[in-house]
Amino acid sequence: MKNLFDKAVYEEITGRLNRLTPASQRQWGKMEVAQMLAHCKKAFKVPLSDQSPPKMFPFALIGWMMKSKLYNDVPWSNGLPTAPSFKITDTRNFEKEKAALSEMISRFHNSDPAKVEKIVHPIFGKFTGAQWGMAMYKHIDHHLKQFAV
Repeated sequence: MKNLFDKAVYEEITGRLNRLTPASQRQWGKMEVAQMLAHCKKAFKVPLSDQSPPKMFPFALIGWMMKSKLYNDVPWSNGLPTAPSFKITDTRNFEKEKAALSEMISRFHNSDPAKVEKIVHPIFGKFTGAQWGMAMYKHIDHHLKQFAV
């Protein structure tokens, strides 16, 4: 599984992110491209936080059963459910969201995996630094594929 802490993987993701445009069309799901960028930005806020966010019940009660799916090589299915606090339904500015997400991906890539592993995921629990790197790669990869990049 690719890891966002790896330089080549980071460069691949930023290259794909830069191919998105305001006209990029989703292949599945409900989010427009700017909403997807905002959704991914929210996801990156979790491991980049100074402290672990509160657990998200009832998801946290069953999260451990699906945890390994976040960092294994099996692609996610299209149209997976999204936790309510990660849903973006309002209109967003594409350029602003893209720039902010790009900055967050860079911050994550350049962060210390040992620091990141101190953050406990609100649904899936504790990860190693490597697992965080794989999970964040898999999430952004899934959404870039959603918009055919």
